[in-house]
Amino acid sequence: MTETTFLVLLAVYKPNHGYGIMQFIDKVTDGRVVLGAGTLYGAVNALVKKKWIIPYDDEFDSKKKEYVITDAGRQIAEGELKRLEEVLKLASTIILGGKNG
Repeated sequence: MTETTFLVLLAVYKPNHGYGIMQFIDKVTDGRVVLGAGTLYGAVNALVKKKWIIPYDDEFDSKKKEYVITDAGRQIAEGELKRLEEVLKLASTIILGGKNG
């Protein structure tokens, strides 16, 4: 999974619209990851196709199209978190050589 895909999934744990997703990612990465509209909507469309996120209907504000993560998307995100934790543990062991405590 790409970092962009993972970040978009994290951004829609609560309903969020495109610009809100871009702001979330910029904020949580301290500006390290800044998505253009094309990249963002390409990722969003791919995630909708995979059924990892779905459009969220807010009957009170239909001006902005929002998305929210699905149960399948949560499972994928949790699996990615576990994978990243395993990679971090391995890298720490190799790089730090057990000198981290």
